[in-house]
Amino acid sequence: MQNPAEQMTRLRAALALGGAQSSDFDLNPTIAPSHHRLLRPAGVLAAFLQKDTGLELILTKRASHLKHHPGQVALPGGKQEDDDSDATAAALREAWEEVGLPIGQVEVLGHLPAHESISAFWMIPTVGIVHGDVSLRAEPGEVDEIFSVPFSHITNPDRFSIQARRWQGVSRRYYVAPYGPYYIWGATARILFGLARLMP
Repeated sequence: MQNPAEQMTRLRAALALGGAQSSDFDLNPTIAPSHHRLLRPAGVLAAFLQKDTGLELILTKRASHLKHHPGQVALPGGKQEDDDSDATAAALREAWEEVGLPIGQVEVLGHLPAHESISAFWMIPTVGIVHGDVSLRAEPGEVDEIFSVPFSHITNPDRFSIQARRWQGVSRRYYVAPYGPYYIWGATARILFGLARLMP
C-alpha cells in the first residue's frame, strides 16, 4: 500500500502527461449533439483528502430535485459565473458552497482535459490536495451526501467498465466505477477514467 506522499507523486506525474479531451458522446457516435447548442463553461474539483491509509477523493451525491443530473454521484463543481476568474475559481467556489471545503486549504496540482457533458457543459476538472483537517458539510439545496473514495480505487483503470441503458429511445453507453453502495457513472466516471489512464 502506498502512503499519501507516494500517491501524490504519482498524481503529479499523471497530470504532467496531459491527455485528450473527452465527451459524453465518445461511446455513442450515433447520438450526435446539436450543432447549434451553446456549451456553458463549468469547473469541477477532484480534491483528495490526506488520510493515514492514503489519499481519498471527495465525491457528492447530488440532491434529487436538481435540474441537471439529480441524485447522481458527482465531483463538487458547477457552472462558471461572471465573478469567477476561470474554471478553477468556479470549482473552488462551488466546493466551498456545496461541501464546505475551505478554498485556502486546497493546493491546486493541475488540471485534467476538458469534458463535454450531455447537458451542454464544458467542464474543466481541477485536481487538488486538501491540507489539514476539514469538517465537510453538505449544502442541503444541492447535495444529499458527501463521501470519499480511496485513491487506489479511483486511479485503477481496471475498476472501470462500460455499461449501457436506454435513453430517449436508443441505447446509450457510459463508463461506471461502482464503489460500495455508490454508483459512479457518466461524466464523473469518464473524467476519473481519464485520470486513471494517465497514472504511472
